[in-house]
Amino acid sequence: MSLPAPLRLGLPKGSLESPTIELFGKAGWRISTSGRSYFPSIDDPTIRCSFMRPQEMSRYIEAGALDAGVTGQDWVVENESDVHVVCNLVYSKVSLQGTRWVLVVRDDSPVKRAEDLRGKIVATELVKVTQRFFAGRGIDVDVEFSWGATEAKVAEGLVDAIVDVTETGSTLRANKLRIVEDLLPSNPQLVASRAAWADPARREKLEQIALLLRGALEAQGKVGLKLNARKADVGSIIELLPSLTAPTVSNLYPTERLHGEEWTSVESVVAEATVRDLIPRLIKAGALGIIEYPLNKVI
Repeated sequence: MSLPAPLRLGLPKGSLESPTIELFGKAGWRISTSGRSYFPSIDDPTIRCSFMRPQEMSRYIEAGALDAGVTGQDWVVENESDVHVVCNLVYSKVSLQGTRWVLVVRDDSPVKRAEDLRGKIVATELVKVTQRFFAGRGIDVDVEFSWGATEAKVAEGLVDAIVDVTETGSTLRANKLRIVEDLLPSNPQLVASRAAWADPARREKLEQIALLLRGALEAQGKVGLKLNARKADVGSIIELLPSLTAPTVSNLYPTERLHGEEWTSVESVVAEATVRDLIPRLIKAGALGIIEYPLNKVI
């Protein structure tokens, strides 16, 4: 189904920019940026890309200025945007990983729980979510917007606590800060406007994008292995090989070089981290001609 006009796709500006472009590349779309341009080129005439801050993305998608875009689940919740989640995009190797917003104080703070902040000042970028969190607990606090350097504000005692985003909490601990409570988990998402999702042509394009992005994410951290083995050794080799369903086994064409023996070709998809230990074991089991190759997509 052809699109009457290109799909308007928002790409996140900032920390998610490079991993998102890398992920689209593995999915099959080459996106090129130049200088300070906010309109990167893409090798698909049915898509028109533009850069936008993740904090604003869902608002512009809901308003119809964009058909779809990649943004954080946290900003969809913060903006209370009525958008359709096409798919989640989470994989740590390309830094598209899950994060969480947490309530943080200094290590030496007497605060042990959220209730201890009653009447205090909390700084954050995620103002609405933070206000709803405290209101839901019946805790009266002053939530102020932070323009950045949020960790420094609580470390220097400018505010009593902050609500900030973290992946592992290691940076907070390194700055002598302590997590009191979790407020909101988050991960990158491909979201679309309700109008775009209701349009058959645009929905079909979005489903294509989602399918291939998920395939690229599934391929991360995996490689293909191909090897030859005598038919008599195939059973012990297959026992060593994990795979999505079962390894593929096919007979080799008989030639004089096989000296009348029956040989097979075995192929599987395995976790890349296991290969360094797996290959020596495969050789001991009788495998020969082992080939390891990268994967772009697993669907």
